[in-house]
Amino acid sequence: MSSFLLALQFLTVLPLKVKQFNEERMAWALVFFPVVGLFLGLILAGLNTLFSGLGILPAVINIILVITLVILTGGLHMDGLSDTADAFLSGGKGKEEMLKIMHDPHIGVMGVLSLISIILLKIGLLSSMSVIVKPAALILMCILSRWAVVMVMYLFPYARQEGKAKLFMQGLNLKVLLASLIIVLVFSFSIWGLKGWLVLLVISGCAYLINLAIAKKIGGVTGDTLGATIEIMEVVILLTVCITHKV
Repeated sequence: MSSFLLALQFLTVLPLKVKQFNEERMAWALVFFPVVGLFLGLILAGLNTLFSGLGILPAVINIILVITLVILTGGLHMDGLSDTADAFLSGGKGKEEMLKIMHDPHIGVMGVLSLISIILLKIGLLSSMSVIVKPAALILMCILSRWAVVMVMYLFPYARQEGKAKLFMQGLNLKVLLASLIIVLVFSFSIWGLKGWLVLLVISGCAYLINLAIAKKIGGVTGDTLGATIEIMEVVILLTVCITHKV
């Protein structure tokens, strides 16, 4: 139970304040990342159903859903995306300088553009989606994107000497990864059948390739790049669901 609360505390703004934890509990908290994703997805799907029943325009609902997710996560992943964009898209920086830029609390032009782009893409993809598949897409978006970072944490080293994400990675082993994978396989199939597994396969490949490129630049991953991975994977998931449903 403490591992689940740790995952919930790390991925949301819920004021749980879990103080008693060790390396093993933090590693096993990664198993529950998809469960926290399910929790977030159900909230979004519930709001979508509620506002649709009230007759609110779909475009307005989509904006509310995107803003709600940002609020529930405290903008943590958005912050990681903007820092990563500033570091990687500012042109020709070495490893140490890129890590320094990501640690800088100030946001640059590329960071601002990345936030605008990701928000517009989410709203646009939700708006182009069939109302039939939209609830499933919202839930899959939250579950699979959070599982993607568990996979990434297992496959790549941490690029810094210290950091919050590193505490979770220290005890991460194959058992934790497989337990998380089993959960996400069950969730994705239950929500969208074999198509759910197809989306899982697509985002796993995308997350791996993106973080492989990141690791080549800075020698591993950081909390910021993991946050960026979640944001990018959410867009990839929505896009994949749109294409798969129409096909």
